[in-house]
Amino acid sequence: MNALQNPLALIGRLLLAYVFIPAGFSKLGAGFGGTVGYIASKGLPMPEVLAALAIVVEIGAGVALLVGYKTRWAALLLALFTLSAALFFHNYWGVPADQQLMQQLMFSKNLGIAGGLLALAAFGAGVLGLDARRQA
Repeated sequence: MNALQNPLALIGRLLLAYVFIPAGFSKLGAGFGGTVGYIASKGLPMPEVLAALAIVVEIGAGVALLVGYKTRWAALLLALFTLSAALFFHNYWGVPADQQLMQQLMFSKNLGIAGGLLALAAFGAGVLGLDARRQA
């Protein structure tokens, strides 16, 4: 299993980056107004700032995961971002009954993603990333 550690870490990073990078790009341009409106609908302050911050985090930390650069910090930031998104945007306990199942699924998905990110934060990117090249 030790021989699989680095390839599996790379695949994990790629799959996690695939969640965040496209999501960040979808918020740019025409999607920005919708993102701002969605954030505002949840009662959060400064929705424009939060939308811009979400774009920066999703694309910036997503690319860092993709290439294995400052992986532990990027994974930790994305884990906190994902847990925050779960609490503010998928609060299944506070929505009508007909929406609870979908929101609970999304909440649980975010918890699982955050778990994978925390594992990356704990164990790093493996040797197949820029972090390993910088240390060499």
